[in-house]
Amino acid sequence: MHLELAVPALFAEREIPRLPALELLLARGRVSRAEPLSIEKWLCCAFDLERQTVPAGALTVLADGGEPGTDFWLRADPVHLRVERDGLALVPSAGFTVAREEAEALAEALNRRFGDEFTLYPLHPARWCLRSRDEIALEAPPPLEIAGRNVDAHLPARRWHPLLNEIQMVLHEHPVNAAREVPINSLWLWGAGRIPAAARGPWQSTSASEPIALGLARLAGMRQRALPPGAAEWLDRAPENGRHLIVLDQLRTADALGRLDAAWFAPLLDALRRGRIEMITVHAPEAGASYETMRGDLRRFWRRARPIASPA
Repeated sequence: MHLELAVPALFAEREIPRLPALELLLARGRVSRAEPLSIEKWLCCAFDLERQTVPAGALTVLADGGEPGTDFWLRADPVHLRVERDGLALVPSAGFTVAREEAEALAEALNRRFGDEFTLYPLHPARWCLRSRDEIALEAPPPLEIAGRNVDAHLPARRWHPLLNEIQMVLHEHPVNAAREVPINSLWLWGAGRIPAAARGPWQSTSASEPIALGLARLAGMRQRALPPGAAEWLDRAPENGRHLIVLDQLRTADALGRLDAAWFAPLLDALRRGRIEMITVHAPEAGASYETMRGDLRRFWRRARPIASPA
């Protein structure tokens, strides 16, 4: 079996603890370099969709079991814009909780206001999609990519500002936000596009919680699996051979990276030693680096593990 793991934010700047299993895999493996990409663009390229804009909205609808058809879709994720001295900082939905009832009530209010122009679908409390009757030429990064940063440089073109202002007014006046500690005071629009005609990838299955990955897998006719808590559960259900992709997109803090080492990389390293897995490839898309490690590579004792601080 050849197992590939895409790990966004692997080399993000943070306090990184020692990670014995992952450090050993990276040290003993062979590294290859490529263009640094966001995880969203890396996934599209990996599934043979090389395009400027990632159709995240349409792919999310597909991942959630919907049929995007020929409509134009965007992601419209609920966010909190926090006033700071130098401007507005974005807090993505990963930084607070949203109840399903809250999401549905806010989306209903916005649909009443904008129903002739677009329709909002809160497919997940923290992950909404917008269907537009017209094509929308809008480019913006995913909210997690700019979390905690000033949004001024990342706002869509000025012609979209009146729409965003109206959205923010509806949200500001809604009773749901009056009762919330962290109000949902804006939507972040990104990932515009129609569903591609087809996708293809080299894997027999894709496991992820990231809807873009699951949507691409469904589009490619590939088996999609929900991401289990750890590698042991994944291996229990995995076939003996084939090529498989796992997207580990939980990395936002050093503590999360430590948990991933124990839950994923340590069991996978053990499976590689035992021959259950023949090859492990770790992709760090934003660093433009991939590390390929075979069982025999573990004997290269002179390549010593070192702390993870950079893709060097």
